[in-house]
Amino acid sequence: MNESVSLKRKQGPLYQQIQKILKDRILHGVYPLGSIIPSEPQLEKEFGVSKMTVRGAVQELSQEGYVQKKSGIGTIVTRNTSYQKLSKGKRFTELLVEEGHKLEKRLLGSGLVVHDTGTEEYNRYGPYCQRIERLYILNGQPYIHLVHLLTAAALPGGGARPMDKDIYSLYDSLEENDIVLESFKDRFFVEPAPPEVCLLLEIPPGTFVLKRLRNSYDGEGRLIEHSIGCYNTELHHYLVSYDT
Repeated sequence: MNESVSLKRKQGPLYQQIQKILKDRILHGVYPLGSIIPSEPQLEKEFGVSKMTVRGAVQELSQEGYVQKKSGIGTIVTRNTSYQKLSKGKRFTELLVEEGHKLEKRLLGSGLVVHDTGTEEYNRYGPYCQRIERLYILNGQPYIHLVHLLTAAALPGGGARPMDKDIYSLYDSLEENDIVLESFKDRFFVEPAPPEVCLLLEIPPGTFVLKRLRNSYDGEGRLIEHSIGCYNTELHHYLVSYDT
């Protein structure tokens, strides 16, 4: 966390970018519940911004209930779960954080995939989709390999361009494009991980993993996202929480 983080003015006000990064760190256990986030001077140095910019970001987090300033102590994390409408879909990572685990998201690649007319992919995703590949690190060890396929309906400008690859939260970025996920369907399998996934998860070739296929839909029933996740459940079991 000590390395300088590059911000881009085209992605909106700097304080909002910093607020999103800090919130993402809170939601993934980098800043655990009850811990003190880095001081203003530390954040100024990390992001290369002014004191006012940092204060604006922290104030936004405070208004959302994630942190609270305490005189003589610092800024303390007071909540580490989101208000997202699709909270059940994101609950797994939140449960891990609540257990005291630390999750790091590593971007492996992002780009557009073009589909030929008349193909199954064209009928399902549109003329193209954006493929985002990520690796989740649990307490320093590779844990989840995840591929998101965003349909043309999910992309900015009515599908005219890809989503910025430097996004910190996929679901937040979708909502910024006025896309709210209303439902999802999961399918689970246990099967050997592909060779390239075994390398990324640092497991022996042919190791069986939990594979999750997810389709996410908006309020109109349109497919917005299809994701393929491979979980090394030897490292940690998969948790599901149902709210009544």
